Amino acid sequence: MTKKLIIFLFIPLTLIMSQNGENKLNNPFFKKWKTPFETPPFNEIKNEHFLPAIEEGIKLEKAEIDAIINNQEKPTFKNTIIALEKAGEFLNRVNRVFGGLNGANTNDEIQKIARVTTPMLSKHRDDISLNEKLFQRIKQLYEQKDVLRLNSEEMTVLKNYYINLVRNGANLNEQGKEKLRKINQEMSMLGLKFSENALKETNAVGLLIDRKEDLEGLTEDIINSAAESAKSKGQEGKWAFTLQKPSFIPFLQYSTKRDLREKVFKAYINRGNNNNEFDNKKIISRMTALRVERSNLLGYKTHADFVLERNMAKNPENVYKFLHDLWKPAVQRALMEVDDMQKIIDNEKGGFKLEPWDWWYYAEKVKRDKYSLDEEMLRPYFKMENVREGAFKVASKLYGIQFIPRKDIEVYHPDVDVFEVKEANGKHIGIFYSDYYPRDGKRSGAWSSGFRGQSNIEGKYIAPLVYNVGNFSKPTTDKPSLMSIDETNTLFHELGHGLNSLFSNNTYPGAKFMSRDFVELPSQIMENWALEPEVLKMYARHYQTGEVIPEELIQKIVNSRLFNQGFETVEYLAASFLDMDWHMLTDSQERDVVEFEKESLKKIGLIPQIESRYQTTNFSHIIGGYSAGYYSYIWAAVLDADAFEAFKGTGNLFDKKTADAFREHILSKGGIEEAMTSYIKFRGREPKVDALLKRRGLN
Repeated sequence: MTKKLIIFLFIPLTLIMSQNGENKLNNPFFKKWKTPFETPPFNEIKNEHFLPAIEEGIKLEKAEIDAIINNQEKPTFKNTIIALEKAGEFLNRVNRVFGGLNGANTNDEIQKIARVTTPMLSKHRDDISLNEKLFQRIKQLYEQKDVLRLNSEEMTVLKNYYINLVRNGANLNEQGKEKLRKINQEMSMLGLKFSENALKETNAVGLLIDRKEDLEGLTEDIINSAAESAKSKGQEGKWAFTLQKPSFIPFLQYSTKRDLREKVFKAYINRGNNNNEFDNKKIISRMTALRVERSNLLGYKTHADFVLERNMAKNPENVYKFLHDLWKPAVQRALMEVDDMQKIIDNEKGGFKLEPWDWWYYAEKVKRDKYSLDEEMLRPYFKMENVREGAFKVASKLYGIQFIPRKDIEVYHPDVDVFEVKEANGKHIGIFYSDYYPRDGKRSGAWSSGFRGQSNIEGKYIAPLVYNVGNFSKPTTDKPSLMSIDETNTLFHELGHGLNSLFSNNTYPGAKFMSRDFVELPSQIMENWALEPEVLKMYARHYQTGEVIPEELIQKIVNSRLFNQGFETVEYLAASFLDMDWHMLTDSQERDVVEFEKESLKKIGLIPQIESRYQTTNFSHIIGGYSAGYYSYIWAAVLDADAFEAFKGTGNLFDKKTADAFREHILSKGGIEEAMTSYIKFRGREPKVDALLKRRGLN
């Protein structure tokens, strides 16, 4: 030991320096983290640490793969599959932290690093997935799988490796592999650029007001928040509304200035389509063309065929049928909502037809007229900390777990809070980070991921480090974060994803594959509890008085559950059709994005009063992991509505037997077997669509 240490100390310094001169000894990624639960030491991690660590991670994983393929012994599950599961641990640790920061707390320097590392990582992934020797070892095991005496999880991880390698080009000839490498490299850079553009466009000021009279109709809270936003952007004395939803949606709901509502609405829907340096039209056109090339190269007619092969839906025909079955009743309900709003416009002698930028404003009036309810009446009872506490309480009552604040764990931004999650008996489950407020360095939307996944390879248990990110209403100088109903549902939704990760109970990470149209079940089912009267009484308390939300308001919430369901379903379905149409292309010709989108929405008969939830140039889902998969949310809505009926049918929202079954078959082990098999094990039968239709008023 001593001799080895002395030799190390006399190695020339240049040999322990990375290409950019960063000393590994001072880089926290090259050390064991002596933090609670080995959480990332964000106080030590600096931007300059990422590139050398990623370079080293690539080098280490390459050596680990070389050791597997050069092993002279015949392939076994241990020397090939288990070895693969253990490979890349260093790189994975760095990438998870870097990816988390690039999504939730990025800056120019991090984005520059991403532009350097993205092609490096694309090449590295292809070097592994297209390695002929590696594939032959796995193929040999796969062909012998019936005599290997593997347990069910081992069989699943073997199948997943084989299928994934084939789907990533392992069966291609050398010419095909080289073509695939070029396609993958170009797509990775296009995706990165799209995301950077989308962030810039979303952070832009959509509307800057400098006249008090233009604030007519807005509440004091909305005005104060806009003033703080303007001040933060160097426009003190004015009022700024950005294109982040917590900023511009309240303006659309309450501003009496129709021309300004139109201005901010159009700024929002035209993100990525302004013919400026952040324009995404050429990027999406090229990306979809490359996806066709890639799919054809791999033997699929379309990108949708390639994606859906491993989803519950299985093929595009099933998706289109599903969407069309919902489309007609959704449009009919939306037209009823249009009639309600047009009557108000006509009664007020407005003299115009309802347009998309009018929807939020007149929908609020309908809500007040029909249900004696508006958003601002509810917000005081939905303080963020109370809503989060409510979501935690639901999880605790269902699964007997505890969320314990940890102030001793480092965070990457002051907005982040950390909790240790434990079983009822005190056993450690994992760490949960929440990060809920918008900022310029955070992409839009809400998501769940982790700095570390769960595993138990060869008895070495690794607990997960999970985070939830959102863009909810920010606190102001005089008020805490007071959330909308939509934001409340989103917080519950993301915690559902978090529980799925926290409860994961696999030996091998590679065994778990949850298809896009199944992975939303764990998240969406949590939304069902958010507004149940019994649950509201657990957490909805007035932020000033501590008063529990009154029965009268609860009843108004219950009565308004079908409010705006036509609009929400139609705008969502329109985006789902648009996604599918882009990925049903059979040739690699680059399209005029605006014309293609117009034709896609015209084909389904989208009514003029509603815009698609996303436009192609800002449809980040389909650049990320939801291409030919945006339909997944409503597919999973059938599952979550049906699954929640299992709880309600017992007469107890927190029925232990039902909760235990859901945790076992869906949250802990879901993804190790076919999705429908897991669902039937939980529910005792296949799902029925009835509960969803009833919930949305479409029956």
